Amino acid sequence: MPEPAVSTLPTPKMTPMQDRAILGTAVVPWTDRFEFDEAAFDQQVAAIARGLTPYLYVFGTAGEGYAVSEAQFRQIATAFWKSSLRHSAQPMLGVISLSLGTVIERIEFGRALGYREFQLSLPSWGALNDTELDRFFAESCGRFPDCRFLHYNLSRAGRILGATEYRRLVAAHPNLVAVKTGIQDPVKVRELMDLSPRLRFFFTEFGYAEARTVGDCGLLISLSSVSDRRGLEFVSCDDARRREMIVQLREMLATLLRLGSGRYHMDGAFDKLLYRMKAPDFPLRLLPPYAGPTEADAAALRASLGEAWRSP
Repeated sequence: MPEPAVSTLPTPKMTPMQDRAILGTAVVPWTDRFEFDEAAFDQQVAAIARGLTPYLYVFGTAGEGYAVSEAQFRQIATAFWKSSLRHSAQPMLGVISLSLGTVIERIEFGRALGYREFQLSLPSWGALNDTELDRFFAESCGRFPDCRFLHYNLSRAGRILGATEYRRLVAAHPNLVAVKTGIQDPVKVRELMDLSPRLRFFFTEFGYAEARTVGDCGLLISLSSVSDRRGLEFVSCDDARRREMIVQLREMLATLLRLGSGRYHMDGAFDKLLYRMKAPDFPLRLLPPYAGPTEADAAALRASLGEAWRSP
């Protein structure tokens, strides 16, 4: 494969994510011919960076990082880098592949563009054992000591890591600096929080509400992203108000699961539907073969939202 052109644009200043930072995703818009819609993507990056958070990543599971070709990965990674510079975002590049060699090549490509923050997901064809797990992080974090890495700890990879594994990994790799996860079990959340501040944890809303009763952490924004104002409130409010909002978010989740039941199931389908609540023209389609939500689903979700969640 040809080497990427090294960016001539200025590299954004590397700053540690704040204790209560919000980590947001940029999902990928596709035209009706399944071509990358760069204009809609750039508008999305600008809107999120301006209204919600400068800490953005692309190519998590919601960003269809598992589905893109190498040509699409390079095209979108380049566009995200340029959009982030243009709109003062702090960009993180997600890397998902069954091939460790592809993971390394994608990090090398992103690094040549200027990225220094990467999001890793474990290969998911078969759950890694301890030896394989250590090798994976040695060939990613260990190979690129001038970069910082966040691990996406999710069940699709076949193995959820706990405090025991993270203690071993961070001792070996000082540049493994963060974890994002949907874990919400109070015991497991507290075990992970014991590793702070060495690791910065980003929990989705339900785990975040539990973690904030223990200490500071980041929000991996999901459901509350339907409203920038409410998402920011979720981070800044007290525990009592957050519990009230959690009840509303569980109702929203139930609606999403009902809408998708038997028709679509990928993370990106739901994240695009959530973003649509703020951007009425944003495309909902996913790369084939995966199914996405319909216009009727978007209308049904909007109708189900309380007035407070419909506001920008």
